[in-house]
Amino acid sequence: MNLDKDYWSNRYKDNCIKWDLGSISTPLKAYIDQLENKELKILIPGSGNSYEAEYLHLKGFTEVYVLDIANEPLHNLKLRIPDFPEQHLLNIDFFDLDTQFDLILEQTFFCALDPDLREKYINHMYKLLKPEAKLVGVLFNFELTKFGPPYGGNSKLYEVLFKPQFKIQKLENCYNSIPPRAGNELFFIFKKNN
Repeated sequence: MNLDKDYWSNRYKDNCIKWDLGSISTPLKAYIDQLENKELKILIPGSGNSYEAEYLHLKGFTEVYVLDIANEPLHNLKLRIPDFPEQHLLNIDFFDLDTQFDLILEQTFFCALDPDLREKYINHMYKLLKPEAKLVGVLFNFELTKFGPPYGGNSKLYEVLFKPQFKIQKLENCYNSIPPRAGNELFFIFKKNN
């Protein structure tokens, strides 16, 4: 399966977006609620309809960037928040992005990519983060599958993959997942190794 721009655009056009919660992910909301610096430069890759970006914007965060290979979810965000900065809507391939951030919020984007791209993803995340910056978010917690997306994994696998380049500050079962995802999500905070 070719998980390219057309694939993801068609998922939105056909309204085949079962991953879309319709609101901000509760684990990410809890994390965002404790952030104090409204000038953090934040990236949300594979953002989808990005209720996280909407929440951050409405809370006064000024440097929020959303990236998706499909244009449809970026358009949906702009319809919901007309004053969201146009230049912060990045309709490009994640691997083509070349700027650095203080914080990257991950909402199962990793698990939507072909597993063959996992090492490339980790290397690119490392490159996109400023020194001492963090990658924070949610990963799926179920066996790695041959068919997806989503593709799974577990804490042991994620530790092996991320540990060479990141300090694992937290990697644990989400206590505040929505009921349909309870037991299937891990919340993590990974800090860039310098």
